[in-house]
Amino acid sequence: MQIEITENIPLLDENGHITKEGWAKKPYWSYDRNKIKAVKHRIKEWNYYAILSQKSGFGLAFTVSDMGYMGFASILFLDFNNKFYKSVDSLILFSMGKLSLPAKSDEEIVSYKDKKMSISFETKGNERLISFASDSLVDFYGNKGIEGRIALKRLDGEDSIAIATSWKEQRTAFYYNQKINCMTAKGEFKVGNKVYSFDENYDTAVLDWGRGVWTYKNRWYWSSLSSYIEGKRFGWNLGYGFSDRTPATENAIFYDGKLYKLDQVEFIFDRKDYLKNWKIIDNEGKIDIELTPIFDRQSKTDLYFIKSIQNQIFGYFNGKVKLDDNKVLEIHNLLGFAEDVYNAW
Repeated sequence: MQIEITENIPLLDENGHITKEGWAKKPYWSYDRNKIKAVKHRIKEWNYYAILSQKSGFGLAFTVSDMGYMGFASILFLDFNNKFYKSVDSLILFSMGKLSLPAKSDEEIVSYKDKKMSISFETKGNERLISFASDSLVDFYGNKGIEGRIALKRLDGEDSIAIATSWKEQRTAFYYNQKINCMTAKGEFKVGNKVYSFDENYDTAVLDWGRGVWTYKNRWYWSSLSSYIEGKRFGWNLGYGFSDRTPATENAIFYDGKLYKLDQVEFIFDRKDYLKNWKIIDNEGKIDIELTPIFDRQSKTDLYFIKSIQNQIFGYFNGKVKLDDNKVLEIHNLLGFAEDVYNAW
């Protein structure tokens, strides 16, 4: 059906159901944690940034999340040239709203600090500032300790993709999410004495901002790309398998600040060998892309009643994308990722 929302509305009604399910170019739904009809340990709130340097072959990812049963914070360093990654992670048991994550993605002030790390996200107009530090992170060369400050920016009027959908088996379970692709990245960080710099003319970032209540067991597939083609920012958000997507999908191409909506997509890959090439296609003949993996950022958490198995594949994409005006964009070795994630919590 692909229902597009174009005006501000409350996310949930008095019964905890989404007032109107669909997709949008901005987060028109107003999130109110107090209207959720679920116990606190079922509420999920997360903020995730991935910043990749197409130019220099490294990246960073940051997570601050409150998943009810537990909170999670992470700084992830990615070195594609050396096929290396390293993270510093913290678990916060029974967080249940204690991290005070904001109700709006564009009024973000998030701060997390413990003995392992410090992370802060701050939004000022169209700019997002990320500050971070950890004494224990080590890079490929053995340098130890990371510290930095990165500025991400988008222009007025640029599109993002937002979605609000529920589950067939439980309509008070919902997924409210916004992805902001193709933000420019500027700044530097140090690992030990080695300096890594992001160049705003080449390097880009994505924000994955989400709030919701999930059913206990879920598996999703997601791919994200933020880059440039012929001097114009280009990227996509592709995903499925999570919640009832009958009202809308979150599949979209971004080109020069505008969103081009897609319907259904399919990820074709070998579940026994994630490092074999992946293929992604859609049901309208608009995308035909292939991912050549660099490495699999694997993560597994198994705490009896809480389980998460993640395979996030970073690599280079090649292929073709067709826009609504039949313009065909050729993709050559653009750095991004695709993932297969199973959660039970």
